[in-house]
Amino acid sequence: MSSLNRRLFLISAAAFGSTVSGCGFAPVYGTDGAASGLLNNVLVDAPDAHESYLLVRELEDRLGQPGGGAQYGLSLAMELDEQAVGKTVAQVTNRFDVLGAVTYALRDLGTTEVRSTGRVSTFVSYSASGSTVSELASKQDAYERLMVILADRIVAELQAAEVAKPA
Repeated sequence: MSSLNRRLFLISAAAFGSTVSGCGFAPVYGTDGAASGLLNNVLVDAPDAHESYLLVRELEDRLGQPGGGAQYGLSLAMELDEQAVGKTVAQVTNRFDVLGAVTYALRDLGTTEVRSTGRVSTFVSYSASGSTVSELASKQDAYERLMVILADRIVAELQAAEVAKPA
């Protein structure tokens, strides 16, 4: 019985593999990938606050740091807001949402042409119940998580924009 299941699995995997390979799937950073020109070629504007430093760090982790000269520049405008969302019966806030939005523009540094622009937004939450130290740690962690999510979304949109550009 188990060999029958194994055969069925292998046949299904082979059929699925041929279906995926025939659909035109190609990695964006692969050889001649549509977004391979972004890797180690994007100079992100210098951060001006701790939160923007966290975002730039995450973007450079995903896009790489340009070695000699970058072909593209990435400008960022960040908006952050914190809202109390959970209160106890005694009207003490015990939960906060941190909302973040980033407007970005990828520009060609040689021609100053704007290649793509966009806006991404999301939110994370943290607990304010507990000691002062644990609340501070929760808040810092929330901002770090927010910057990771925003960086992922920016990079995904930049990759999609590169793939959509005519060859």
